[in-house]
Amino acid sequence: MKLGILADAHGNLAAFERALTELADEADEVLVAGDAFSDHRFSNEIVKLIRCAGAHYVLGNHELSFLSPANARARESSRVSRLELDFVSRAPTELRVRLGGMRVLMVHGSPWPPYGRYLDPGSPEFDHADELDADLVVLGHTHLPMARRVRGTLVVNPGSVGMSDQPGLGDSVGYALADTGSGEVSFRTFPNPRRAS
Repeated sequence: MKLGILADAHGNLAAFERALTELADEADEVLVAGDAFSDHRFSNEIVKLIRCAGAHYVLGNHELSFLSPANARARESSRVSRLELDFVSRAPTELRVRLGGMRVLMVHGSPWPPYGRYLDPGSPEFDHADELDADLVVLGHTHLPMARRVRGTLVVNPGSVGMSDQPGLGDSVGYALADTGSGEVSFRTFPNPRRAS
């Protein structure tokens, strides 16, 4: 089974649509590891794409901020679709599911408390990833692509599909494709359509 893995769209609809289009013929399942939109700007379009694709989805820190009491007024805006807001409101912050025979754990930030931490690819916490009772751990938050195997556990961060702030990638955004059979992970990048001239 092939898993399309996306995170951190931050409302970049054109990039998110392109990634989903590219994955349509390859991925058996799609996982979205949070921050589909930025906390100050809800994206009806991206949320609808996630919902209609039947993607596995967890909330990121930006969704949690939007759902917080401080953003009650923003949620009442006539521009926010009630259907899409209800979908986001019901989404979890942690998802455990079995896909392609793998036990998958998906979160946005750290799988260990405090959950909002930024764990870069070299973070020593990942040395204990095999203690998470998962074969595949998916996360986002840092916008840094990584695939790291710790004994029997594979940890994947697809990078950001919405923001070009990854060192060395210039104006590129991207996502990952993981094969549950072989354990191989490939990273796909393309020019950020927000910055196209």
